[in-house]
Amino acid sequence: MIYLDNSATSPIAQEVFEAMRPYLQEEYGNPSSKYYPLAAHAADAVENSRSWVAKLIHAKPEEIIFTCGSTESTNMIIKGVADYKKYYEKKGNHIITSKVEHHATLNTCRFLNGDIYSNQDATFSLFGKVPKVDRGYEVTFLDVNEYGQVTPDSFEKAIRPTTTLASFIWANNEIGSLNDMDALAAVAHKHQVLLHADATQIAGKLPIDVEQTRVDFLSLSAHKFHGPKGVGAAYIRGDDYGLPPMSAFMHGGEQEHGLRAGTLAVHNIVGFGKAAELAIANEQQQTAYIQKLEQAAKKIIAFNEHLELLGDPEHHLPGVISLVVNQDDFDNERFVKRVSAKFAISTGSACTAGMPSHVLQAIGKGDAVSRVLRISLSAENTIDQVEAFLKELS
Repeated sequence: MIYLDNSATSPIAQEVFEAMRPYLQEEYGNPSSKYYPLAAHAADAVENSRSWVAKLIHAKPEEIIFTCGSTESTNMIIKGVADYKKYYEKKGNHIITSKVEHHATLNTCRFLNGDIYSNQDATFSLFGKVPKVDRGYEVTFLDVNEYGQVTPDSFEKAIRPTTTLASFIWANNEIGSLNDMDALAAVAHKHQVLLHADATQIAGKLPIDVEQTRVDFLSLSAHKFHGPKGVGAAYIRGDDYGLPPMSAFMHGGEQEHGLRAGTLAVHNIVGFGKAAELAIANEQQQTAYIQKLEQAAKKIIAFNEHLELLGDPEHHLPGVISLVVNQDDFDNERFVKRVSAKFAISTGSACTAGMPSHVLQAIGKGDAVSRVLRISLSAENTIDQVEAFLKELS
C-alpha cells in the first residue's frame, strides 16, 4: 500500500523508535521520584526532550508543557486562559476564533459558548438541536476568505473591550492554506489580546520562531512529523517572572508547573524530542523535496479538466493537496474504499470522518463535500507513488 495520508498521521521514524525503546524496558523510572538513578535518568531524558522541542520553535525549555497531543494542548490553553481571565482577573469573557478551525478548537469554544454540553452533543449542535447553556462566555466564529484564511481586518473588527483570547489554526488540516500568523499576532498585541495558534500541521514541516512570530500559545503534536502518537506539547510564552497565570487543566500533582498533573509518559516524550531533533536537522531538505513532489503532482492535475485544487496556491503547507473532482457521478467515499488496498488517502480531516466538512462549507464549497479528496505527502513518498495515484484517479 502507498501511504498518502500524512496529515492524519505519519510513520514513526526508525531513529525515534530506537530512542524510545530503552524507556519502555530498562529505563522505566518515574521522573517525579528523582532520588535514585532510575528516576533521575528518566527526569534527565524528559528535560533533554523538552529542550529539543523548545529548539524546534525557538522557545525556552520552561515554556514547553508536555501533554498527550494537540487536542489536549488546545483544550488546556483555551479553557485555562478563559477561566483565569474571567473569574480571577475579571478582565473579560470574549473569545475569537474562525469557522475553519480543527474541532479541538471549535468544540472547546462551543462548550464555553454554551452551544454544547459535551463532545457527544457536537454533531447535533451543528444543526441547532442542543439548547444553549449560559456558561458566561461569548465566542465569535469569524468568516474566512475563499482559501479558508482569517483576514487581519476581520479579526480586528471583531475585537471587543471584553476580548481576552483569540485562537486560529496556522495551517489548515483539510486544504493546507496558511494563515498570516505574523499579521494576526500584530493585531492581537495591538489590542492586548492573547493569541493561540494551532500549529499541529505546521510543526516540524515549516520553520516556527516564536521570537519572530509573537504568538502567546501554540499546540503541537509529535505524530504529525514522524514521532509517536499520544504525546504533544503546549507552548506558553513566559517572561522574567515565569509562565503567565492560567487555570490548571488537570488537577493532581505538581508535574508540568502544576498545569497538567499526572505521571509523564517518558518513552513518548523521548520520542517527541527525537522527532524534533530530526526535524531541526532535516527540515529544509525535506521541505524542498516535498515541494518537488507537490509540483510534479500539480503539473499532472493541471492537465485534467475534471480536477480542481483547493487552498491558497501561494501560502500553502507543502505536501497537502486537496482536490475537487468535478464529475457528477464521482463519490469520494466509494473511491477511497475501492482503492484502499493500493493507496491510503482521505476525504478530508481524519477527525471529522462521517461529518460534513465545516471547512468546505466555510469556503463556499459545501456542495462539493462528496467529491473532495486529500492527499498529504512526506519525505518518504516518491514521485512514482504520486503519479501512480493520479493515474488511478484519472
